[in-house]
Amino acid sequence: MDRHRTRRGTCGALLAVTTAGALLLAGCAADGGTHYNGPDHTRGPAPAPSSARGYDSAEATPTASAPASDDHLSTFALDVDTASYGYARRTLADGGRPDPSTIRPEEFVNSFRQDYRTPEHNGFTVTVDGARTSDPDWSLVRVGLTTRPADDTDTRPPAALTFVIDTSGSMGEPGRLDLAKKSLDTMTDRLRDDDSVALVTFSEHAETVLPMTRLGGHRAEIHDAVDGLEALSSTNLGEGVETGYATAVEGLRRNATNRVVLISDALANDGETDPNAILERIDGDRREYGITLFGVGVGSDYGDALMERLADKGDGHTVYVADTATADDVFCRQLPQNIDLVARDAKAQVAFDPHTVADFRLIGYQDRKVADQDFRNDAVDGGEVGPGHTVTALYAVRTRPGSDGHLATATVRWLDPDTRTPHENTGSMETNALHGSVWTASPRFQVTAVAAYFADALAGGDYNIPGAPSLTKLQSRATTLARVTEDKDVADLATAIREASSSSAGD
Repeated sequence: MDRHRTRRGTCGALLAVTTAGALLLAGCAADGGTHYNGPDHTRGPAPAPSSARGYDSAEATPTASAPASDDHLSTFALDVDTASYGYARRTLADGGRPDPSTIRPEEFVNSFRQDYRTPEHNGFTVTVDGARTSDPDWSLVRVGLTTRPADDTDTRPPAALTFVIDTSGSMGEPGRLDLAKKSLDTMTDRLRDDDSVALVTFSEHAETVLPMTRLGGHRAEIHDAVDGLEALSSTNLGEGVETGYATAVEGLRRNATNRVVLISDALANDGETDPNAILERIDGDRREYGITLFGVGVGSDYGDALMERLADKGDGHTVYVADTATADDVFCRQLPQNIDLVARDAKAQVAFDPHTVADFRLIGYQDRKVADQDFRNDAVDGGEVGPGHTVTALYAVRTRPGSDGHLATATVRWLDPDTRTPHENTGSMETNALHGSVWTASPRFQVTAVAAYFADALAGGDYNIPGAPSLTKLQSRATTLARVTEDKDVADLATAIREASSSSAGD
């Protein structure tokens, strides 16, 4: 089990994609790029490569048990959320400062493109690299997991999407229901004829406005239903989710991707407001039918903790969209192929060699930790990952002075989304592969470090990442990296750091 401190408070984050529809969209022209939105090597899992079933790793034994923890293992469920970073950017741009409880560094890191090798077959590649920090004996070690982008969105299975839309009074503010309606209209025009959509609204009570309806021949009817949405009264989110799942089950399509997409500011004030109780109501449908929940958070004020719990426990993930430009970016560049899945219940386990590693801690993933012994227990939930996704885990690692040799091995385990056959792949690194400095490592590694350091700064140093520079120096690094990578997202990161620095100076 990795040695990290328990974060105070509930880390929440369902920041939203009013662009949620985009999440499932396949009509935009995809750029084909990667999506962003060790056991002791003698003891840990290290399956032999194989091309069985089109995977680049061996099928794993379902009943195999992971080695017992002796403080050299770190195990977590994969997470592709980016909402925390999106909401932080929105708050800083508005002249505010994000609440530290909403800062999740893994979502900052996962918001940027990476330089990992793309797998030739289905499944994941595993990349492990690292660099030394300015703190004596401390390094940052990056574990990167990547899936192959879909070759052709036209070959994906049809989608059956149930949109659960918050129409409470608070959604009447600009940037909430209006943005959701625009996104739904755009999605309706771009989904395929054999896709299906249902609409459920909730305020004081929930209502199925449109049962599951095929797009072909019914787009005008769907547009009319979307255009008729208006903000009403209180927020009975629990009844909305329950009704949404009931509608999804009633309209369930076999051999299709069935999803519930929740669009809300999550300011629940009526009915059931506890996420565990809400999820308990629909847990059977979630497990029996494989219906996943996507959280779409909107607005400058929202129920972060509630939405983040719903997304994590509903086998889904979250993103945040603040405006039309961001929504278009998510629809057409980041998430056009996210309607499909390539891995269910995906988990990672990193084993650090006790002969070379004195201490380590995983930066973030507080809500995604898995008991080490449950790594190969496929009854324990992991994360759901689509084609072209990248997941990055960053570790602070203290090496033993003068140590040389094996540093870490990382293993990813996932289930085929159709057959639920388990598969694994692995990667490792040696101490001599550590770069001499974070700031001489590859540009993408440096971007990862800047994003993590920035999250730590916004969280008040809560994550205690070694070698942390000042916000001024971070901004300078980000500005240089934006020029080197020619990446607008990195330029936006530099802007956010500048805004945070100005905000700190004014405090």
